[in-house]
Order: sequence, then structure tokens, then C-alpha cells
Amino acid sequence: MALNLTKGDEIRIISPSSSIKRVGGFKDNLIAKKRLENLGFKVTFGKHILENDAFYSSSISSRVSDFHDAFGDKNVKAIMTTIGGLNSNELLPHIDWNVVRLNPKMFFGYSDTTSLHNAIRAMTNEITYYGPCYSSFKMDDLQKYQTTEWLKAALNSSFELKPSNVWTSDLWFDKSLARNPMANKWKVYTNGQATGISTGGNSQTYCLQAGTKFFPKTQSPIVFIEQAEDGDPLEFSRELAQILQIHTDIKALVIGRFPTVNEMSEQKLRAILDKFLILKTIPVIYDLDFGHTQPIFTVPLGQNIMVTASSSDKIKVNVQEI
Repeated sequence: MALNLTKGDEIRIISPSSSIKRVGGFKDNLIAKKRLENLGFKVTFGKHILENDAFYSSSISSRVSDFHDAFGDKNVKAIMTTIGGLNSNELLPHIDWNVVRLNPKMFFGYSDTTSLHNAIRAMTNEITYYGPCYSSFKMDDLQKYQTTEWLKAALNSSFELKPSNVWTSDLWFDKSLARNPMANKWKVYTNGQATGISTGGNSQTYCLQAGTKFFPKTQSPIVFIEQAEDGDPLEFSRELAQILQIHTDIKALVIGRFPTVNEMSEQKLRAILDKFLILKTIPVIYDLDFGHTQPIFTVPLGQNIMVTASSSDKIKVNVQEI
């Protein structure tokens, strides 16, 4: 079921993976709180938000406690992760899924949060939202696009995703670094139109729960995938092969932009896509605004999506109310 926010709703910030220390600390991210409050929302934090251990995280018990508190609090209407990381999948066996089932909330985040997107959908059948985390809202440049696209998903059950004018690939949370904007254009590998239920997330994380009860069974899916920094083309090829073996009934493939450090050229990407014959028969589009470049849109996972691609100038991704 698609949920929506209204002005005045409370958003709870939790750190189920990396801590807020990893992105500058609590005070350095208060601009994100201010921006969300200026949009009309109330922002609160998990009790253990300030904890930070040797792994730039906190104990499993602290993270699970904040997760349970956020879902169990009747005043909280949405939950947003601080940032991604590498270890949110540690929480899954310790979560009381009845708390989540009985208290549906909008759930936002990206990257390693993919593990929680998977698990929430698998255990509750609720829609989740792949998009900016809390610390994303401290970014100054390109924030207008990111906020506009986030509000589309937060306030509406159906909308069309739109491309940004420019994009960057840098450490957006470090304000001391210069930005290097580049012209943006969504691109087509295979033309066509398809409708299906969205699934996916970060390609390095998405398949971690495959074969367990924490992996959502999605029939005839529209798959959204993107790769984090420090991935490489051959790794992506392996990840894509796994995804296509899981989703043999895939209806369309949507690929987010690659960080420049990953050295994924258009030539390399198209050579990877050429390996898989099924990708010649379904719509495939790439270089879209989600993942580990900036800015990013917000896409629901577990919701009906229509992908239309007749040329690089006519790409549409429509989120449709179920």
C-alpha cells in the first residue's frame, strides 16, 4: 500500500548502518533538519543517533532499538536513514517484524539501506522509497532537484520521474570540495514500453539476502539498480548476471549513473549489456538520477511503474498508484 506524508508529519532519523559521525557528525548535519522542517515536517532522532564505534556504526542492539522505536511510535509517519554503510543486514534476524507490520510507515534511504528495503518488503509487503537519506539534505548544490523529486514521492501516490539538468560525482557531504557539474542525459539501450512492480537498489547489496526470507519475491519486475563508489565494470557485470538469474521474468531494467571513480564508460556499459540476450527484448535505460551521484530522485520499491523509451529524448518513468 502506498503511503503519503502531509505537512506537519513527524520524520524519525535513525542510523541502521553507518553512524552520523561518518558524514560529519550531528551538528554538521543540522542544515538537513532545518531544510526538512522548512518543508513543513517535524524531525526527530533515534535515542542512539550519537553512538559511534570502531566501524563507524553502533551495536546491533542500539540500532534495532531505534528501528523498533521508530516503527512503534504512533506519531512517526516516516523513517529516514542517516546514510548507508555496510552492515544494515546485521539487524534483520533481530527485528520484531510484527512491529513493522502493525505500524506501516514511509521508509526512505539508499545504498546499504537496500538490505532493509528488501526485508521490509519481504516481511510486510509494504512499499518502501529508494532515495535521499537524511544527510543528503545537507548538500547545497543541486538540492532543489533532489528536494522536488523527494516531495513528489513523499506527497503523491503517482507521478513522473524527471531528469536533472546537470549532475556531479563527488563527496557531496564535504563542503570544502569543489563541485564539477556535467550535462545530464538519460539514455536508451533498448527501446520499448513495460509495466511492472519496481524492485532493486544498490547492486552490491541487493542480492545479499537472495535465498533467505528477507528477499522480496517480485514477479515480472521493473528492476532499478545502481553501483556505489569503488565498484568496477567487471563487478557490475557479475552483479547484473546474478540479478538476471534471480529475475528471469524481468520486464525492464533501469540503471542509475555510475560514480566517475568506478571508470564505467558508456562503451564498457554497453559491452556488458550486450552479454545478456534478454536485454535486447525489454526496455533498458541508463544514466538515470539515482544512486551514488548527485542529485537523485526518489522511487518507490514495490509499486507499479511504467517505463517508456522510444529514443533518448523520449524516456518516461511513471509511478502509478496501485
